[in-house]
Amino acid sequence: MKEQRKGGFLIARVHYLAGRILAGKLKQYHLDEINPAQGRILFVLWHSDGISIRELAKKTSLEKSTLTSMLDRLEKAGYLRRVPSKRDRRIILIELTEKDRVLRDAYAKVSGEMTELFYDGFTTAEIDEFEEYLRRILDNLTAFKTKEQSTR
Repeated sequence: MKEQRKGGFLIARVHYLAGRILAGKLKQYHLDEINPAQGRILFVLWHSDGISIRELAKKTSLEKSTLTSMLDRLEKAGYLRRVPSKRDRRIILIELTEKDRVLRDAYAKVSGEMTELFYDGFTTAEIDEFEEYLRRILDNLTAFKTKEQSTR
């Protein structure tokens, strides 16, 4: 009998526990009006502000319908705005407002704490190797999803 691998199960458990811990840390820093998925949107924008919804969906791995409702809430709360592209009026860009800058430092601190927690006891080489494996798994899943969508 072939040994059953537990990678998917372990990733799901890590995701669950990390989400619970992250939610607690966000509350501790009074950032609980932003949920982890919204934080992921802001995180991407902090690194590449003024990108299209399509690019943001790709970088956050969120479906466009889910992303749109989250963007609506973040826009209503004053953290971002939708701006028509000057190069192509059909494209809407997502830009941060000044209000998000207050969150950025606290969110960076929480993110740093989570990273320390994830990699406690790991060497730099182990972290590099682990992240490469995760990238490969993500690439495999992304390729499958793309292939699956193209056959519909």
